[in-house]
Amino acid sequence: MQLILQNIAKHITLSPEEQLLFLSKIETQHFKAKSILLSSGEICNYSYFVNSGILRSFNINDNIVEHVLNFACEDYWIGDMYSLISQKPGNLFIEVLEDAEVVLLSKENKELLYAEIPKLERFFRILTENSLVANQERLMDNLSLSAEERFEKFCTKYPTLIQKVPQKQIASYIGVTPEFFSKMKSRLLRK
Repeated sequence: MQLILQNIAKHITLSPEEQLLFLSKIETQHFKAKSILLSSGEICNYSYFVNSGILRSFNINDNIVEHVLNFACEDYWIGDMYSLISQKPGNLFIEVLEDAEVVLLSKENKELLYAEIPKLERFFRILTENSLVANQERLMDNLSLSAEERFEKFCTKYPTLIQKVPQKQIASYIGVTPEFFSKMKSRLLRK
């Protein structure tokens, strides 16, 4: 539980009593690779924090093409923000890519914690703002950067994932076909 407390401590300070209360409202679960934590059409009732392993969020369009929105490795949070906030069915899947230990914080318990520890609202506001900024930056990158530049940014953001995640998922994340990605990667390796 130290990792999640360290993650929170990056933005706010919890007293020992507040830490214990927070820890009493979360649950830790182990998931095998290929487990689906959330499916499109379901209501997201949890924020997920990754203690170990790798998760990804993605959607599938009408042509059965996957679009990877995010990866979450150790010390990352992930969820379907639209569904979690609106409590309406979302359009994201959250899948475990590598056996994972995940902390689940239910929306209900998060709301209880906001009332008991108001500074946790600040913590989750900061996470939401950071997520908004990252999504806007990614959108702008997709509009203005070349595929090679987007791949370089991916490598900077997720340096440990390059060898652990299938190339077709990296290609999807940067917005290119797997074939284009393979050719681009070979070209980059020749440089």
